[in-house]
Amino acid sequence: MEQEVTMNKMGSEPIKKLMLSMGLPMIVSMALQAVYNIVDSYFVSCMRDTAEVTNMGDYAMNALTLAFPVQMLMVAIGVGTGVGVNALLSKSLGEGNRKKASQIAGNSVFLGICMYVVFLLFGIFGVDAYIGSQTSDPIILELGKSYLGICCIYSIGISLYMTYEKLLQATGRTMLSTIAQIAGALTNIVLDPILIFGYFGLPEMGIEGAAYATVIGQCVSFILDAVFHYTLNRDIDTNLKYIKPIGTIIKEIYQVGIPAILMQALMSFMTYGVNLIFVSVSTAAVTAYGIYYKIQQFVFFAAFGMNNAMIPIIAFNYGKRDKKRVNEGIYYGMLYTLIIMAIGLVGLQIFARPLCGIFALSAETQTLCIRAIRIVTLGYLFVGANIAYQGIFQALGYGVSSLVLSLMRLIIVALPLAWLFTKVANAEVLIWTAFPIAEAVAFIVGIFMMKKIRKQRIDTME
Repeated sequence: MEQEVTMNKMGSEPIKKLMLSMGLPMIVSMALQAVYNIVDSYFVSCMRDTAEVTNMGDYAMNALTLAFPVQMLMVAIGVGTGVGVNALLSKSLGEGNRKKASQIAGNSVFLGICMYVVFLLFGIFGVDAYIGSQTSDPIILELGKSYLGICCIYSIGISLYMTYEKLLQATGRTMLSTIAQIAGALTNIVLDPILIFGYFGLPEMGIEGAAYATVIGQCVSFILDAVFHYTLNRDIDTNLKYIKPIGTIIKEIYQVGIPAILMQALMSFMTYGVNLIFVSVSTAAVTAYGIYYKIQQFVFFAAFGMNNAMIPIIAFNYGKRDKKRVNEGIYYGMLYTLIIMAIGLVGLQIFARPLCGIFALSAETQTLCIRAIRIVTLGYLFVGANIAYQGIFQALGYGVSSLVLSLMRLIIVALPLAWLFTKVANAEVLIWTAFPIAEAVAFIVGIFMMKKIRKQRIDTME
């Protein structure tokens, strides 16, 4: 096979500077993603009461919380596939194999189209049963089905914008993907109040307006990412002929991608499980968890932004067999992620009350949300280390190890503990401690995994 040596900054620029130059744009774009999730939730919480329904904001926020696991699953499949594409494409570029990199890029677009078809079908046939599995309240049922149905049926934007975003990130063009994401987020933020409350002569659409604002913003990001990829991404051949599926390429993508999808999907499964567990404590606890989750995204998205920079840098230099740069990528990736989580811990502890006060919710829900922030953030340094380990494992081709670590964090420890704590007298306090305990356990497991992987993959490099 023809080999071409491609000069790329991931193989030449100092790692300390490179990690920041690639990571900061992604952190900014993902932080803005968190901002528009918060803005979306704020406007929904401010929905007006009707003659039949009081506290409409609480009902609507509960509906968003129930719909959120499916939205997270969309992201999980897109991001997980993107991780496989990112690691494989970066490694191919590091090896100088332009043709294979082009085939990987084209097949990722094909997979994005397949993802849209799956969620389109779910939006048509599966939404009613899904929402009904979590609540019997007729108001929440109606709101949840309306919102989630729109998000699934018109999910073409999110399916393909994540595809093209990863192609830009894998070749080091993080600033372009950031521009596209910012444009989509701003579109969502501007459209939210217009469509929800019916400004400028438009009808008041309520929660459906929030859904339409979301999918329109996603389409804006998709269009810009696609334009940037096909016009400016010169490291690979962007000819449409490469969209034709190749079984061996798809298999290689999902050797890393399936564990990454499952790892990301665990957040969706955990949230669904938490909704089912917390409802036995109170409906307010479910809503409080949904609000906390939106707030914590400021910090987690920043950490995942650094993670997204770490993966292609380590994978590229692993493909080059450059042991020194691989070790530097691991060191600075871990360091910067821990710094992000430490800042998040301090910031959320200080501003827990004003952040929760943003939302137009009942006093009980706000109290529970503040309590969640105070307790859950105590495990944030463990979270940072675990997120960094997951990125390192993925970059080196150990997707299953990354998945096992996620299982420890999100399912194996957290959910049984949360369920157990609902059975005791002080449940509204203790349920939140399940999350930092789970992160601490996973951190210990991650240390042992890292030692084994380092011995197998890094220490043996020339």
